[in-house]
Amino acid sequence: MEDVLRSLGFLCLGSRLKRIGEQLQAHTQRVLDRLDVRIQSSQYPLLAALDRLGPLPVGELAQSLGIAQPGVTRAVSLLTELGLVEVTPSDDDQRRRIVSLSADGQRLVDAAKHDVWPRIEGAVAELCADLSGPLLGQLAAIEDRLAATPLDRRADKAKTVAPKAVAQ
Repeated sequence: MEDVLRSLGFLCLGSRLKRIGEQLQAHTQRVLDRLDVRIQSSQYPLLAALDRLGPLPVGELAQSLGIAQPGVTRAVSLLTELGLVEVTPSDDDQRRRIVSLSADGQRLVDAAKHDVWPRIEGAVAELCADLSGPLLGQLAAIEDRLAATPLDRRADKAKTVAPKAVAQ
């Protein structure tokens, strides 16, 4: 069957990029599920931002990730329920909420930086290795490669990680 998004080229570039992003997140989630990690792949960037930048107000956290504040607020609520982040009022403005990693969140990030993120990054790098030429051709190659070998299978080829190493 014809891939309409692919055949429409630049007209549907945003839709193709979204499709690729959704595939990468879904495949990454399968890796996390196999490792018994208790959060969604889409939540790791928020944890990584807090690890990298330290405690941040919700608005600055959203800005650092380039996503809308309501989405960050929802993710922060969920991660707070899981005990991975803490939210406290700002010292200078009680209306501002400061988000920081909890001790459990820091342990999860530390384990992920050591055991999970390198596997995912390596799998994506391998997926994109040797791509050159026009962007649409590169996107077609990425889509074809993901169809042939999903990212989670590529990540499985990397070093084996003990399942409980990142669960807590």
